Amino acid sequence: MTEPVRLAKRVAAMVPCSRREAEQYIEGGWVRVDGVVIEEPQFRVGGQKIELDPGATTAALEPVTLLLHKPVGIAYEEAQRLLMPASRVADDASDIRTVKRHFAQLASLMALPSPASGLAVYSQDRRVVRKLTEDAWHIEQELVAEVCGDIAAGGLALLCHGMSFEGRPLPPAKASWQSEKRLRFAIKGIAPATVPWMCEQVGLRLTSLKRIRLGRVPMAGLPPGGWRYLQLGERF
Repeated sequence: MTEPVRLAKRVAAMVPCSRREAEQYIEGGWVRVDGVVIEEPQFRVGGQKIELDPGATTAALEPVTLLLHKPVGIAYEEAQRLLMPASRVADDASDIRTVKRHFAQLASLMALPSPASGLAVYSQDRRVVRKLTEDAWHIEQELVAEVCGDIAAGGLALLCHGMSFEGRPLPPAKASWQSEKRLRFAIKGIAPATVPWMCEQVGLRLTSLKRIRLGRVPMAGLPPGGWRYLQLGERF
């Protein structure tokens, strides 16, 4: 019987390399134990077969940003549980290798209310976190609102400019009809949670709300519960 030892120790002896380099190989998803990728350096191994991928590198993992289509009825932070390898969309064009560390220490950015669906952003990248936190009120959000009821005279113009919420004037917005029961909003400095109230002020009742774009990044066909990586070169 082989006395179980930490996987990092076995990899360091096998390569050979330093213990820290062995940990980087493992955390990068480059090591298999009996054919299964193991990403925990502390994993205990005995006589199992250890393999290092031929393309393995000790380069540090870059922080990532994940784009999720949040379904209706799930709180924004709770929607992070949908971020798992199996729900990554097959047509993700980012070419990023998925590893467990990509799902750790993610900041929830540009929140949506629970009844709304659409583009949700979770990031490890400090630059993205800073952009979507410090500049949040300057980033345009595009939303599609399903409504019922009859809009008041001049209601569309009022949705675009002239409303005050909780004693403060709302910034100008862009609102237009896409169909008889569907409105498109493009807003800056207005939280999506305010849109139902805006609709009520002009005689409409919101029945669904979906965010389809944040800044220059569209949701672009993500199915509910599906996610992809923010690609190199994409900017909010």
